[in-house]
Amino acid sequence: MKAFLKNYRQSPRKVRLVASLLKGKTVAQAIVELDHLAKRAGEPIQKLLISAAANAKSNFGFEKENLVVKELRVDKGIVMKRMMPAAMGSGHKINKRTSHITVLLEEKGSAKPKHQHKKDANMLGKKKIVVEEKVVKEKKVVAKKVAKKVVKK
Repeated sequence: MKAFLKNYRQSPRKVRLVASLLKGKTVAQAIVELDHLAKRAGEPIQKLLISAAANAKSNFGFEKENLVVKELRVDKGIVMKRMMPAAMGSGHKINKRTSHITVLLEEKGSAKPKHQHKKDANMLGKKKIVVEEKVVKEKKVVAKKVAKKVVKK
């Protein structure tokens, strides 16, 4: 459930101010917040959120009420280099920056836990055996004793 906006003609630094407000909010909350925001980047990001929600509904069958903004990333786009006339026939360089905006939505409650608390004891035992055999290659007797202890657990 992604949507992209490429080469949006505003600097990433300004767009990130708006993007940081919306992370972790539901799509409905984010759209309401963008309606009342006095930043220029609010309107295109709002359109992008609506597009991402429509993608989620049409492609995956998710409802708009169940969607949360998982990631709203603003990357640097192309930089158009221009010149501004200055005094005594010289010119100053002007960079017209653009942004790439990526929205990633997920359904509420579908987040997977980062760490699994229960691990397979057999796999841990095998890993320990391998580590112990590498460390104690010369003393094979010690390595065998360690292996027996670990396997019994």
